[in-house]
Parts: sequence; C-alpha cells; structure tokens
Amino acid sequence: MFLVMGITGKVGGATAKHLLAHGKKVRALVRNREKAANWANQGVELVDGHWNDSAAIEQALKGVEGAFVMLPAVWTPSPDYKEAKSVIANYVEALTKAAPPRVVALSSMGANRTSGLGMITALSLLEQGFRSLTSPNAFVRAGGFFENFLYGLHVAQGGTLPVYYNPTNRKSTMVATNDIGAEAATLLSGPAWSGQRVVELGSMVSADQVAAQLGEVLNLDVNAFAVPRAAWAEVFEQQFGIPKGHTGPAEDMFDAVNAGWMDLGVEGAEHVAGTTSARDVFAAAQRAAAA
Repeated sequence: MFLVMGITGKVGGATAKHLLAHGKKVRALVRNREKAANWANQGVELVDGHWNDSAAIEQALKGVEGAFVMLPAVWTPSPDYKEAKSVIANYVEALTKAAPPRVVALSSMGANRTSGLGMITALSLLEQGFRSLTSPNAFVRAGGFFENFLYGLHVAQGGTLPVYYNPTNRKSTMVATNDIGAEAATLLSGPAWSGQRVVELGSMVSADQVAAQLGEVLNLDVNAFAVPRAAWAEVFEQQFGIPKGHTGPAEDMFDAVNAGWMDLGVEGAEHVAGTTSARDVFAAAQRAAAA
C-alpha cells in the first residue's frame, strides 16, 4: 500500500495511475470524496483529511510501504511563506511519528537555492524541513510543466504563443506531469535506498520548441512571443487570477528561470530525462477535449 497526496491533481493523479498500473495498492488523503470518486472506483482507499491535519496524515501513513507527498500550489504566498511552513510542519510531525519505509516528495528545479526563487521558495523550505526525517527520502526536482502551456490550444490560433521565457530560444528544464508520476512511482516501488536522494527530472527545452510542437498539433505555424517584463504583473492578474499587487512571487519565479537558476546539473543530483514531449501533452489534451 502506498499513500499518494494530491491525488485529484495532475501530479498526484499521475503517480497513482502508474502505481495502479504496476499492480500496487494506493491510499489517498482527500478532503472531498465526491471529487475523488473516480479513484475510489479504481480501488483506491480514500482517507478523509487535509494537508493541515497532521493526525489525519499520520493515520493515512499507517502500514504503507511508501508515501508520495507534495505542497499545494499557492500563487499568492504570504511574505514569510507561512502557508507552506504550516503544511511542512504537519508533514514532518506525521512522517516522524509514522516513519514510513520511504518518502518521495515533489520539489522543483532550483529548490537547492534559498533565495530569489519566488514561489519555488516553498519547495526549498520543504527540502530543508525534511532533512530531519529518519525515513529514506527522495526529492523529485521537476522542471516546468508542459501542461502549463495548454492555454496555447486556445490562444495560439493566430500563430503566436505568449510565454514568459526570455529569450525564447534559451533552453530550460521542462517535463510532463505523466513523467513525474512515473518517476515517483518507480522511486516508491523500486529498489530500496538509504539516506536522501535528489532527482532532477526533465529535459532542456526552449519555448520556441514548445511553440513548434504546439503548431504541429494545431497544423499551424506557431511562434513563441516573450511577453515584455513590464507587462507581467497585468498579464498574471488576468491569466492566473492573482490579485493586483500580489504577483511578485510568480514574477520572481520566472525571473529565476530566465536567469538559469533552474537548469540541470546541480552537484550530487541524479538526472532522469522525460520521455513525454510537449507535443504528446498537447495532442492528448486536444483528444480529450474532442471526446
């Protein structure tokens, strides 16, 4: 039995899918059983609970062979990242008391740094907080999600894909959530290890390449367009629904990407390349929309 947090999201769902495909039993901590009904129909054991309920997390951990954990995304974190710190404290308390045989945590490229990361700061705090765990643990430092470009299926009909990567021909680490789930499942159910591991997951891809693959799916010539830095705040408010005056953490995150702080090659980290392309992600989403 393996505990998967965030099962109703893309990464948690991908992890559960791959575990189930390998014949493993899965348990999930959920706030809304109705939202997770599809997983229950696939044999997943649902446990009622919340990220901020350490007792519920501890209960869900009992008897598991391993646990996949992650932080909920917060686009407008408090200046001190108290939201992340609260969830991390609950995880540490539960994982210390229950101490599963292994823990796999979703992190991000750049989480080895402690400043200048914007939203990724939460994952840097997660890695720091887990250093005290006695269970063997692995951090999957994923690149930017190809799924974050899915808005392109709607906005690129005119041949332009607006992006925050500048220059658009510069490569940075990107990955599909399906590959994150596959790697997490492999770490959870594969050979045991001791101590702590860091896995950099993804491949070096440029926004120009993503736009070209989107064009192949849409049968259009699509070119990436770097949204001017001065326009980011207004665009983030419109695209992500971030309240006015609170876009700083998201801006800082993309600044870090463009500065090369999230590129592959941190000393001591393992590297696993992604096998799912942006083209694959776009095509799958298009098929799903047409179904």
